[in-house]
Amino acid sequence: MGMRKRSSQWMQQLVFVGPGTIAFTIIVLIPFLLGFYYSFTEWNGLDLDKAKWVGLDNLQRIFTNDEKFWKSFWFTIRFTVVTVAATNLFGFLLALLLTRPMKGRNALRTIFFMPNVIGGILLGYIWQFIFTKGFKTIGELTGIPLFELSWLGTPQTGFWGLVIVFIWQTTGYMMIIYIAAIVGVPKDLMEAATIDGASYWQTIRKVTAPLIMPAITVCLFLTTSNAFKMFDLNLSLTKGGPGTSTQSLAYNIYAEALINNRYGLGTAKAMLFFFAVSLIAVTQVWLTKRKEVEA
Repeated sequence: MGMRKRSSQWMQQLVFVGPGTIAFTIIVLIPFLLGFYYSFTEWNGLDLDKAKWVGLDNLQRIFTNDEKFWKSFWFTIRFTVVTVAATNLFGFLLALLLTRPMKGRNALRTIFFMPNVIGGILLGYIWQFIFTKGFKTIGELTGIPLFELSWLGTPQTGFWGLVIVFIWQTTGYMMIIYIAAIVGVPKDLMEAATIDGASYWQTIRKVTAPLIMPAITVCLFLTTSNAFKMFDLNLSLTKGGPGTSTQSLAYNIYAEALINNRYGLGTAKAMLFFFAVSLIAVTQVWLTKRKEVEA
């Protein structure tokens, strides 16, 4: 009887988990392992029989003779720090605003979430038009120096252009997560803090923020990983230019593997990229998890 029950459980697991496991293995696991192998080869990405094993040569080249990669790495770090801080701050403030009783609250939530629905490539081309045509026209009409800048034409303005579009795209999604967390904060705790003489911002800092730390953990993780992996906006807005001054890590890897046809070197960079993102994300989750409290 026990044997039959155990085989029935195995069959249930096979039916429900099996297809997902097979799909994950084919789509994620096998390409990852192949990428790990190709990172030790010299290969053009086309002829399988021409993948020549070179050991640690690719890594040595990256660490000793690839200035563009490290410039892209530094650019991505700066981009991530700025966008993670700004996106979470704006998302949290919008969530505070849209959890208060006000007319048109649901409509505003939808409006702020809408940019997240648009694909990154399309969004990039829309904002490219805004930066190059829209801002230029406004600048000519008003004479405001901010709108007369070459927003995608210099390393500094290109960086801030990418930052603006990423924040605009991502803030709405973080806002939804923060709204769900704030709505779940017990009202009696908020009322007790107010009765004890705490101001609105003291209540937010001492009561709301500690109780929504799980949401903060999730939002920080999502924004950090998405900012580090930013590629589509980079491709459609600046293409890494001028020169390679606004090239993100993901775009640098894409250019190395698929434009320069150095697939082995590109996958070696991708592996370093994977370990860097994993380390940063795990560290961030570990640090914020320690600050979580139970209501």
